[in-house]
Amino acid sequence: QKKSKKSSETLTFKRPEGMHREVYALLYSDKKDAPPLLPSDTTQGYRTVKAKLGSKKVRPWKWMPFTNPARKDGAMFYHWRRAAEEGKDYPFARFNKTVQVPVYSEQQFQMYLLDDAWTKAETDHLFDLARRFDLRFVVIHDRYDHQQFKKRSVEDLKERYYHICAKLANIRAAPGTDLKIPVFDAGHERRRKEQLERLYNRTPEQVAEEEYLIQELRKIETRKKEREKRTQDLQKLITAADTTTEQRRAERKAPKKKLPQKKETEKPAVPETAGIKFPDFKSAGVTLRSQRMKLPSSVGQKKIKALEQMLMELGVDLNPMPTEEIVQMFNELRSDLVLLYELKQAFANCEYELQMLRHRYEALAKAGSIGPLGVEGSHPDGQAGLGMEESKGDSKDQIIDVVGAPLTPNSVRRKVAGA
Repeated sequence: QKKSKKSSETLTFKRPEGMHREVYALLYSDKKDAPPLLPSDTTQGYRTVKAKLGSKKVRPWKWMPFTNPARKDGAMFYHWRRAAEEGKDYPFARFNKTVQVPVYSEQQFQMYLLDDAWTKAETDHLFDLARRFDLRFVVIHDRYDHQQFKKRSVEDLKERYYHICAKLANIRAAPGTDLKIPVFDAGHERRRKEQLERLYNRTPEQVAEEEYLIQELRKIETRKKEREKRTQDLQKLITAADTTTEQRRAERKAPKKKLPQKKETEKPAVPETAGIKFPDFKSAGVTLRSQRMKLPSSVGQKKIKALEQMLMELGVDLNPMPTEEIVQMFNELRSDLVLLYELKQAFANCEYELQMLRHRYEALAKAGSIGPLGVEGSHPDGQAGLGMEESKGDSKDQIIDVVGAPLTPNSVRRKVAGA
């Protein structure tokens, strides 16, 4: 017991007062060892050593010769290698992949591979270069003997080689087997290279012209999308106007009785762009009638100003007495006026598009592709004027689009609103 007490007393050492734990850990360890003079790696601490060096014997290495099977000259090289791997093949020899170039006999050449433009000696020379340079046809074309044989292009060499490979594959294949025969289209390759050469030899003016044409094409596509969107909006407004008039006629003819809730769901759906959609106050509690007269936030400021101007022109008070009947009539009136405003805008857009088409027709007539425009947009022979798509098909090479126009959509809208 006394010995254990002494050992425990010797191990414990109190940290001086006022010294931080980190500073004390730098000075002494738990075993009261002196601080190391050089940085050392121990097993104590947060980091664990993955490999314990010195526990096993070091594997011996030897300076030994080796040959590379990829070389045919039998060159001898030397490198360091483990002694246990002595006598084994060079490990990187497995990456030496060679192309299997087919071999043909004299009889096969005379029976299947004869060609008036290629002799036997020239074909042998081509296949010899294909074996030496692993089908790198650019190198084959560079090393080709153009003095002894006819001058050939890269496409000619490829076409001859793959034609012979396909012939030999068909001859040697077993009957009834599906073969993946390589096919080389020499004409397509020549055209592709010609197009690349033309593309590379373009002048700066031609590049600028192409960029301008691409921008004009994008503008035409955006205008086409805008026209399609306008036609859809116009169709929605027309259907909305028809549905609202039919609903009101049905409400006037029907007797004033409470209809079941099922019939309310059977009403035709009115698009959101038609008029104004006022909120329904169906929640419990007290509500004012004047709240039902407030315009929803979906109505823009431009429509609100136009609505106020139309109400002032009609002599209607902007804030009438909010009785039940007046609130209903006032909301219906404002909804009809907003629908009328949207129809006027759509009509102005149509007038603008019609004027643009008329100017385009006149431009095409001046170019000489079609006849002159008659009175009120009709042809001199009494037929109606051609549309944009029909006239554009005749002279698409001459005129792409008309940029200028005498009237803008805003001026047309002001003209319609004044009318």
